[in-house]
Amino acid sequence: MIVGIVGGSGLYQLGNQTGEDLKIDTPFGEPSGPYFRTKLGSHTAIFLPRHGKGHVYSPSEINYRANIYGFKKLGVEALISISAVGSLRKEIAPGEFVLPDQYIDLTRGYRANTFFGGGVVGHAPFADPACHSLREHLSAACETLKIRCHSGGTYVCMEGPTFSTRAESHFYRSWQLPQGMVSVIGMTALPEARLAREAGMCYQTVAMATDYDCWNEENADVSVEAIIKLLMANVDTSRLLVSEVLSKTFPSCRSHCRELMKSAVVTSKELWPASKREMLGVILN
Repeated sequence: MIVGIVGGSGLYQLGNQTGEDLKIDTPFGEPSGPYFRTKLGSHTAIFLPRHGKGHVYSPSEINYRANIYGFKKLGVEALISISAVGSLRKEIAPGEFVLPDQYIDLTRGYRANTFFGGGVVGHAPFADPACHSLREHLSAACETLKIRCHSGGTYVCMEGPTFSTRAESHFYRSWQLPQGMVSVIGMTALPEARLAREAGMCYQTVAMATDYDCWNEENADVSVEAIIKLLMANVDTSRLLVSEVLSKTFPSCRSHCRELMKSAVVTSKELWPASKREMLGVILN
């Protein structure tokens, strides 16, 4: 299997593996940087730093469509997204990992969030946005490495780049969902997860809590310096997790992520504009 890894804040290179940089042209412009292809275990791994090397793109500036298109063009079937987040629950302590299975989108429409449009209409199923099989695989790897990990939970994706007000932070925590309180807040999981679904990829966020957000009066002063300090301490742990995951055989996808788009396109193919045919040929495979 070809596995993609998106590196979030602090994770700008996968490790010291030998490999090759790949520059991919896309119909949507340039991705965040060159992709790095290497071999880990029996799998091919393709890594891309989401914010670019040196962290030059804010969450709203990331070219999510180009990033996902490039992964798809390189044959990626499963995508592991590593992301820094704030914790909205006391029991999720800074330094712990969360594997969310749900998302709430609070971005503001600045980010292009679909490959469709322009003459081709498609509606991706998104009720269960994360891959159950991939989440179980990551959870098992965390257990092997003795990483404190919470499997499942809801990720609130805000626009940023400023952090929440205290009122907003308490407001998010007040939401009571059937599965309980929301879990974490971040800025990058969407539209990344939506685009991965349209591209037929298994997708799972590995959310690393760096702080309690500003709802926690005992730790209310959230600073970039404090977040980065804790995040960098977790970078090596996230690399170990990726290595452990890729050292094992990937389970078959019981979530059927690669089959959900089979009936999603409602525009007859003979009506597709020529400009869309090649692009969707890559995305829909």
